[in-house]
Amino acid sequence: MSNGHSGRQAENGYSLLELLLAVSIFTVISGAVFQLLNIAQKRFQTEGQILGSFQEGRLALDQIVHNFNDSGFPARNQFNVTSPAVTSYAVSPVAWSPSYPTTSCAIGACTSPGSFDVIFEEYNSSTGTVQWIRYELTGTTLYRGAIDKTTGDPVSTFNSSTNVMFPYATNVMNNASTSQITTINAAYPGTFPGGTPVPMFTYYCDTGSTPTLCSSAGSYNTAQNIRDVEVTLIIETQQADMQSGKLRLVTLNGRGHRVNPNQ
Repeated sequence: MSNGHSGRQAENGYSLLELLLAVSIFTVISGAVFQLLNIAQKRFQTEGQILGSFQEGRLALDQIVHNFNDSGFPARNQFNVTSPAVTSYAVSPVAWSPSYPTTSCAIGACTSPGSFDVIFEEYNSSTGTVQWIRYELTGTTLYRGAIDKTTGDPVSTFNSSTNVMFPYATNVMNNASTSQITTINAAYPGTFPGGTPVPMFTYYCDTGSTPTLCSSAGSYNTAQNIRDVEVTLIIETQQADMQSGKLRLVTLNGRGHRVNPNQ
């Protein structure tokens, strides 16, 4: 006769209430984790947009400043001949219109330079020629073009049929419409002082002592006397912030200083 137990041994386990409580706790924790992940993802996407806009604007700003720093070279007095070809030297650091290069005019009375349109004249070391480089804001797109210098008017040379102007930076809001300015100022007060467009280019003329705002430089207010150019780019993100639902904005500032002295 066996001495083993004939009855079923009692087994330990979880009650239905305990299982429901565990599932509820797990659901709450999982929901919180996924919510945090969702917020982090949105923040990552938003910061990526801001970074992309900032980088595009920064590259454009640095290139504009670099081009102006190199403008006005080579000067006419660097040639040994009495009358060098006009295409071999820079008449002015900044080209202008009309009747370039035989006439000059006060800044503000020319097609270029302007608050949103400028043409630099400089030596291209890669080709060994003098070239014109133009930056022009059309709507919210900043265009850039570079061509070899000719004896004609640089503004008329950079016309739509030449196909030399290409999009360089997008969502540049400096010359935004009145309604856009109102919306931006509401979200970012002071971005557009006085509720008016903000010039991309502000010019300072060499008066013989220190660079003076060209509009206050009197007889020195001409393109060939430009010594410094202050550059401001207001860049808006293409998509709204996924958290706030608003478009983000960055304002970039730089200043170019022409090294080559007046001729």
